[in-house]
Amino acid sequence: MQAEVPIGNCAPEELAGCRLPAVRIVDSHFGAASMAWRAYRQPTPRDWFDLLGADITALPQLRQSVLELMEELPMPVTGLGATQMRMLELISVGDAGPFDLFPGEHSRNRRRAFGYWQVGELLDELADCPEPLMPGLREGPFTLAMHEDRERLECYRRSRLKLTALGQAVLAGTEDFSRHNPIRRWWGGTELINDRLWRWNPASRALIAPASLGS
Repeated sequence: MQAEVPIGNCAPEELAGCRLPAVRIVDSHFGAASMAWRAYRQPTPRDWFDLLGADITALPQLRQSVLELMEELPMPVTGLGATQMRMLELISVGDAGPFDLFPGEHSRNRRRAFGYWQVGELLDELADCPEPLMPGLREGPFTLAMHEDRERLECYRRSRLKLTALGQAVLAGTEDFSRHNPIRRWWGGTELINDRLWRWNPASRALIAPASLGS
């Protein structure tokens, strides 16, 4: 069964009254899921990219999920993925706090490739670096320890964000974040670092390998 809404927001009696259509799980479902899991764990994004040409129709939402995760690879010009670029767009509008940038049902950020903790880490990456793209984040890092400290969490929540000159240039596509700051994070089983930075061109849907590896 696949719920149409997050079931964590539903009361038990509401869930008990649901009559969701059920689909019998067959070998094609297991095959598509296994293919995706193997691809996600690989040390490069190539196998995940190859899913776009594979038969994964048994899982109707999987192709869209593949595309959305590909869009989280650094872009050729800016060095940032889609979620971080959307963060910069929202900050540029003005009067943005950190939680205004988090995806959600009623949020202006509809990018849902990453969960809560990962999004917080992506925001940290833009603020806590040698040449920040946005000053004003008054607490961090975005960890459980910060959430367990009421004063720190409230200080984080009250932060008001704006773009630096570099942040504006990256948003405009005239600067590359990775030329000014270190990148070290995981995208599935791929470790993204500056000298091995896989990129994704969303316009042509092309996967671009690091220069050291070739195409």
